[in-house]
Amino acid sequence: MKSLRYLLLFVSMIITMAVQAQNGPNESLMRSSGRIYVVIAVLLTILAGLILYIIGIDRRLSRLEKENATEKA
Repeated sequence: MKSLRYLLLFVSMIITMAVQAQNGPNESLMRSSGRIYVVIAVLLTILAGLILYIIGIDRRLSRLEKENATEKA
């Protein structure tokens, strides 16, 4: 669970930096053609996949730790 907290902190920092970033020269071009929404959708899809992957690993690791603890006891 600690790794999930760090991941969420990292994601919030990235989002904050993206919001505060200065407007680039291609921003109006990206918005006018609708490409910015495709980029955002792809980034969110990748981020959601990474978060789900980390949660899955955390659950498997917790299960293995519990099994190992019961074997030692």
